[in-house]
Amino acid sequence: MSAFRATRTAPVPRHARTSQADGGDEPASDGRRSFGAVLRSGAGTLLSRDPLLRNGHLLAVSSLVSAGLGSVFWILAAHWYDDEVVGVNYSALSMALLLAGVGQLNLADFLVRFVPSAGHHTRRLILTCYALSAAVSTLAALGFLLLVPVVAPDLDFLLTPVTAGCFVAATAGYAVFVMQDGALTAVRRPGWVVAENMVFACVKIGLLGVGAVLALRSGILLSWAGALAVSLVVTNYVLLRRAVPRHVRTSEASERPERALRYAAADYFGSLFRMAAYALVPLIVLNNLGAEQSAYFSLAFSVGYVLFLVARNLGSSLVVEAVRSPGRLVEHAQTVLRHAVLLLGSAVVLVVALAPQILFLFGAEYAEHATTLLRLFALAALPNVVVGIAIDAARARRRLRWAVGLQIAECALVLGLTKLLLPVVGITGAGIAWVVTTSLLAAPLLIWRSRWLTAEPGRSS
Repeated sequence: MSAFRATRTAPVPRHARTSQADGGDEPASDGRRSFGAVLRSGAGTLLSRDPLLRNGHLLAVSSLVSAGLGSVFWILAAHWYDDEVVGVNYSALSMALLLAGVGQLNLADFLVRFVPSAGHHTRRLILTCYALSAAVSTLAALGFLLLVPVVAPDLDFLLTPVTAGCFVAATAGYAVFVMQDGALTAVRRPGWVVAENMVFACVKIGLLGVGAVLALRSGILLSWAGALAVSLVVTNYVLLRRAVPRHVRTSEASERPERALRYAAADYFGSLFRMAAYALVPLIVLNNLGAEQSAYFSLAFSVGYVLFLVARNLGSSLVVEAVRSPGRLVEHAQTVLRHAVLLLGSAVVLVVALAPQILFLFGAEYAEHATTLLRLFALAALPNVVVGIAIDAARARRRLRWAVGLQIAECALVLGLTKLLLPVVGITGAGIAWVVTTSLLAAPLLIWRSRWLTAEPGRSS
């Protein structure tokens, strides 16, 4: 399973004017290049010296590594645990991710937006966000556990003392885990995002085996909680002892606190809808179709979701670089859009062609029941590129009403269509919901792209 990660914007610090290789200022594009011209202008390279592409590609690699090792995790889970156990544990983890997302108050995005201009306040800003999100996420997890008998009776295995404690710890730990990704991205250390995901995945797989040997019904959840603890200690040592001091030496504080708070409040409101669109669908599937169908859905979604993350990761780099070169926002947005489409095009073809073989790794029953669903998720990732870049461009221009509106529309369409289609076509309905939603949102964005892909600065919400 992949984390729900995001990215946003900031003004120019003192060191923003650098050479072209470091993302220095150039004349801004007028935003009127045709979309076809954008796609034809070339693919670039993973080894590009441009921080926009280099960091974006490293973040995309992080998602691929996470997805690859995550697939190994779920393959082993599918073989070592019963389908019902996989289904309920996946739903429990989806709920933990949702609660962590709500509890972290979108502070991961806040860090991406404001750490580049925090100067000597950087360490205090990161630690304050950690403490606040951990506290709120803990309260959210405890509140959910009290409501389990009413809202999710199939998750009653969470109500034993040890499992409940691990659920709360996993929720709070995941909130910090997501924020440290934002902090590493903001200080231009995406390589460590790759490293932390490898540490997390490897420890998680090891603990999964221990849970299987001990025949623990909650072994999948417990492995996540233990792996998070290890990853947090290792990664934050690197972040706070090495990356942050180096960042402080090359930047200075240039943000007004009240402006940051207004931005955080508006962006958090929008992020709630984005998180709900991803995290509530597994719960809807579980409640409507049962644990076995939930297992088929969850593994197909785990594989397909990594394709969605490519656009989000490249968007992270877009927002960080907007801090240093705001005049190049349109040029950067076009570059990110081009690279995301080109990277995803071949990946989507492969996933659509090899969907049965991919799912067969989890078991023959997964290939039988979830192949069409995986293909639909892969197809939905292409129009989602346009939606994601439009949201990030709106954040970079501080047009948060526009970004929030897109996220509300996405959430309403995905959840509404999923609820409507599940009784008719089963878990395939969730895939149809995503294809229809992303296509309906992407089409007008492409037709009227001059409304959002523009060099004109926007104002904060």
